Amino acid sequence: MSILIIPNFFKRIFSNLFTIEKHIKLGFYGPPNGGKTTLANRITKDWLGGEEIGKVSKIPHETRKIQIKEKVEIKHKSRSIIFKLVDTPGIATKIDYEDFMKFGMKSKDAKRRAKEATKGVIESIKWLDDMDAVIIVLDSTQNPYTQVNITIIGNLVARKIPVLVVANKTDKKKSNIKKIEAAFPEYEAVGISAKYGKNMEEFYESVFNLVRKSKRKRKKKKKRGRRK
Repeated sequence: MSILIIPNFFKRIFSNLFTIEKHIKLGFYGPPNGGKTTLANRITKDWLGGEEIGKVSKIPHETRKIQIKEKVEIKHKSRSIIFKLVDTPGIATKIDYEDFMKFGMKSKDAKRRAKEATKGVIESIKWLDDMDAVIIVLDSTQNPYTQVNITIIGNLVARKIPVLVVANKTDKKKSNIKKIEAAFPEYEAVGISAKYGKNMEEFYESVFNLVRKSKRKRKKKKKRGRRK
């Protein structure tokens, strides 16, 4: 009996010592054209030597598939975290191919884009179940009180996922960070310009705070699992 107990005991000890924590899955969510991919590109440029995760354009739903960048390490004030960056297609309650034609797209291309964008929305929602933490990227020149934003927040609340709200495009005159803060008072909000790299230091500080919340949540989840 003791011969079995001793090896198992040491196996558990060494297993705990050498267990590598999985990278935090950090999802970028929000409505189309809020600047999710622009922010993701800014992060990868800052920390991965100029790499970009995806293409951006003025046409809505440029991102129509999940885009992932593994092992993104950011450092701030002698601290560092490594995470999996997940850039998701913009979430919309309605996608009309005719809206794309306003940007000069042909009917066939617009219909294909609408179909791909619809699939992208479905994928974005599915991926929420795999997220450890989420950054909601909003255009700070737009009204935050929309059905899309309510839908996103509702899904996050239901899953108890830690959230950081980013008020993007603060370089524009119509930017209104206070309105976004008022719309989501239960979450930390930080204003940035992803395009020009404005206020990224404060953003990275907020990301570290978000990761701490995510780690606390995961520890609680593990404890509940052990009790069961």
